[in-house]
Amino acid sequence: MSNKFERLSDDIYIEVSPEHTFGTDALLLAYFAAPKNNDKALDMGTGCGIIPFLWLRNPAQSAVHCLDIQQNAFEQVQRSIERNKLQGRLIPHLCDLREVRSYFPAESFSLVSMNPPYKPVGTGIESKNDSAKIARHEICCNIEDAVKAAAYLLKFGGRFCMCHRPERLADAVCLMRQYSLEPKRLRFVVDKNGQEPFLFLIEGKKNSKPFLRVEPLLRIKKDNGRFTDEMLAVYGSYADGYDK
Repeated sequence: MSNKFERLSDDIYIEVSPEHTFGTDALLLAYFAAPKNNDKALDMGTGCGIIPFLWLRNPAQSAVHCLDIQQNAFEQVQRSIERNKLQGRLIPHLCDLREVRSYFPAESFSLVSMNPPYKPVGTGIESKNDSAKIARHEICCNIEDAVKAAAYLLKFGGRFCMCHRPERLADAVCLMRQYSLEPKRLRFVVDKNGQEPFLFLIEGKKNSKPFLRVEPLLRIKKDNGRFTDEMLAVYGSYADGYDK
């Protein structure tokens, strides 16, 4: 697979590459986070930039920031910005989220998102590709690094949205509370009815009072294997023509 541009809407195309592409998890997180038009939003570990580009399909969305530690991801996002003439609406940063204090003032954002690496180092099959290793394994950051960075970056009442595997839910909840990002929304995702969740989506609010709402299960496919209506809403214009 060589680099190519994929259509997200009539106005937004994103460059994907063997090193930096996207999957369903990122689409679900972008949908779950649902920024308000006036949110000052940042996506951490952005890779190809899929989450901010999905948000920017909304022409009323205010400027979005994204960051990644990898030079090739940063340059790929820059090319997508140029392709879509989104200079000023998407601001990329080449930086390590573990050192955000050196790049951003405290309380700079009202929304921070991250689709983090899922696998601890030394578990699962590690890719020989360095970019894939960083994306999939906790080499450059773990859950605590992401939560700690978000807590620094968010304003009072700001939201941190993340997705992860269900076996890491306890870690995520405990760390969010430790850093004053009170878990407020939780949603599990299944592929089909009767299956165990393979993903959770969670939102924490900075310095908020305790109260966690568990939202209805998000089901990706109907029993016949076709996407559910909600999953088509997740895809939005990216799924244009699916039912034709």
